[in-house]
Amino acid sequence: MDKSFLLQRISIFAGIELDPANDRAVQQLLRDKFNIALPQRRTLDESLKSVASDHELVGLILNYRSL
Repeated sequence: MDKSFLLQRISIFAGIELDPANDRAVQQLLRDKFNIALPQRRTLDESLKSVASDHELVGLILNYRSL
């Protein structure tokens, strides 16, 4: 998958334009729209990995951030 395709899928799931590289925006979206509380970890990526099974959007964000 390429970044533009992932970004398009993330925007569809989120219902808004989102920069998946922006930690604060990702945390706020997951908390406010999807009621996903991220556990405290050393990095946001570690927190996302720990809740990746909660919603497909989290996996898409992780894929985007790894590219």
